[in-house]
Amino acid sequence: MPDYYQESYKAYHEATFSVDPSFFLGPFAKRVTDGALVLDVGCGSGRDLVWLQKQGCNVIGFERSSGLADLARQNAGCEVIEGDFETYDFSQLTVDAILMSGSFVHLPHARLAEAFRNVAQALKGQECTSRFACVSLKEGDGTKTDRDGRTFYLWQDDDLRRIFDRQGFSIIDFTKTKSARGTGEVWLGYVLERNTGR
Repeated sequence: MPDYYQESYKAYHEATFSVDPSFFLGPFAKRVTDGALVLDVGCGSGRDLVWLQKQGCNVIGFERSSGLADLARQNAGCEVIEGDFETYDFSQLTVDAILMSGSFVHLPHARLAEAFRNVAQALKGQECTSRFACVSLKEGDGTKTDRDGRTFYLWQDDDLRRIFDRQGFSIIDFTKTKSARGTGEVWLGYVLERNTGR
């Protein structure tokens, strides 16, 4: 897959930054206490970071594309870590909640559980006032490649529920919504809470 997010980061920013995330991030924001530190994995150009700040959250971004990371720093004025979520050591972070909105859409099915487990290390059990995560992925079967050469891995609800359960998380809110960009695609959204003792 061409590195769209490195090469076309400005186009991606222009296509996504103006989308109001309220309707799909609202259920997550209701669970996160005022002043909580939220890690946005795959933060893009910082749209959701800015929105979360307006809800009273402290935020850190995480982004692989250096161009998008720079834009996120400019837009949100916060720390943005550059790295790959499959190889970065998230155990060195301590946050109250993690946002993974569309973060795993290009990740092959067989690698999702391990990537999720790696990112979730940033939630530090007793040290946190809350232990919430928010994940969204596209619904469907198999894969879909768009005109920009990006391959999206599609998911069924039952399969995701099994993965989250095995990772020690309970689903406390679920949404199924059409894309805010009017593409007709359906997004599966989950607010997760780490089970006690995990």
